[in-house]
Amino acid sequence: MAIAGVVVVGLVIGGVWVVTRDESPVDPAPSAAPSSADAAPSARAIASKLDDVDLVGQMLMPFVYGDDSDEVTDSTRQLNLARTGAGTPSEIISKYRLGGVILVRRASDDPTAPTNPASNVGSPAQVRRFTDGLRKTAAELPAGVPLMIGVDQEHGTVTRIRDGVTRLPTAMAFGAADDPALTEQAAAASGSELAALGIDVDFAPDADVIGGPGNTVIGSRSFGADPAAVGRHVAASVRGYRSAGVATALKHFPGHGHTDVDSHEAIPVLGQDRSSLDAQDLAPFTAGIDAGSQIVMSGHLDVQAIDPGTPASLSHKVLTDLLRGELGFTGMVVTDGLDMKALTDKYSAGEVAVRAVLAGNDLLLLPPDVSGAQQALLGALKSGRLPRERAVDAVTRILTVKLASRPEAPGLDSLRSPDHLQAVDRAAAAAVTVLKGKCSGALVRGPVTITGGSSEAREFLTSALSRVGVQIGAGGDSIHLTGYLDTAADLRPASVTVATDTPYLLASAKSPTLVATYGNVESSMTALANVLVGKAKAPGKSPVPVTGLPRSACS
Repeated sequence: MAIAGVVVVGLVIGGVWVVTRDESPVDPAPSAAPSSADAAPSARAIASKLDDVDLVGQMLMPFVYGDDSDEVTDSTRQLNLARTGAGTPSEIISKYRLGGVILVRRASDDPTAPTNPASNVGSPAQVRRFTDGLRKTAAELPAGVPLMIGVDQEHGTVTRIRDGVTRLPTAMAFGAADDPALTEQAAAASGSELAALGIDVDFAPDADVIGGPGNTVIGSRSFGADPAAVGRHVAASVRGYRSAGVATALKHFPGHGHTDVDSHEAIPVLGQDRSSLDAQDLAPFTAGIDAGSQIVMSGHLDVQAIDPGTPASLSHKVLTDLLRGELGFTGMVVTDGLDMKALTDKYSAGEVAVRAVLAGNDLLLLPPDVSGAQQALLGALKSGRLPRERAVDAVTRILTVKLASRPEAPGLDSLRSPDHLQAVDRAAAAAVTVLKGKCSGALVRGPVTITGGSSEAREFLTSALSRVGVQIGAGGDSIHLTGYLDTAADLRPASVTVATDTPYLLASAKSPTLVATYGNVESSMTALANVLVGKAKAPGKSPVPVTGLPRSACS
């Protein structure tokens, strides 16, 4: 692993991963990470010698309150004490010998908000300072292995880090553009910036094939409704992130797209027969695995065709027999958040932790009670309910991800670089879709009014229109933006209605011109402005069917 101009070499000495320095010259050009199989022997040698408490700690990735590893407010200290019995993030890592920590941002426009206790991310400088401090603490633990720091940076509605970074439109935008090269370039840009922030795992991309408009918890997080197309973009995303040294987690296995139930609140039931599951849901996961994804996230889903009545995240038949046995996945399996109401209403934190590992999960994400999960796993090891070899296998897979070689991480000055912004701009422009209306020339005449959508989207669009010479004000055409969770009641009479999230609502809009951007970030609004004034075409095609409308009116 190249760090700060030296080569870091790992040796196993007395069961501990020891870092040594090789002062030979390093090629500064980053390259794709080699196969994680290269790290597997060292990972197993370390895991097999860990004490039980260190073995268990490596399997836990909780949330911690605070935006600094050691300095926290009194109120934050009390929250941590109540949740974990330790006051600061560093003290929590030390107390439980943790192998990982997840970074979280709580926001009202996020479908995963119910399970995000608070935010521990802010500016890029704060995030990097925080991750550096967490890693310094972990390096002093007896296991002597790196800390895994993860985040849900899917972009769109699930974007944890928003300030000072290059923001991408939703996955559905990339499905609309349907150019895997653009997807890979944008993922590489995002991955490079996560690496600069000290993050090595992105719990993305979403490999779910969306089944319809009722699935709002997945919605625009999916690349679309066609399994083959979703697979193309999942694979491209994996390649992009891997090139930047960031591991990806395909989610939510075996597929959360064909249900209208939110697994944060209840266990969705997947009623497809096995042939439909294979054809509609599993194919994108296979594509992501073949592209080199090191991680798969298990979903809290009742898969009737395989193990009815048992959540997939707790099912040996789904995770061990299907994922590992049939699909041949050898990497790390992580649970979806164990703090979801669908699980906490039925199981204690300790019981769900043990069941999850026995089913085939390696890493336990967001245990609601870290102490309860730790003690239950230690007790299961002692009693033999959880065989030590199973725990060693789990930690071996975790360490294999951690110890895989990666390119040297860039500095914070690489955030929002021209190359990154241009990669995203190209994708956003390729996504814009006209589902009804003219395909050339200006679609609006100024001055224009803008209603609906998020305040941020309106600000971005206002600035973008101003740059292309369109004044904002009464007297001309009107533009209405629809956003996440909008319904027909949110529609307004307008010259143009624009879907900035999923496009389904356009079926109810009465505007003579209907457009979809599948994103409300700056790049999407800039691309929209260029189409509205006739400066650019709208080459995208809706990746999901919209009642009564074509995939595109222009192609």
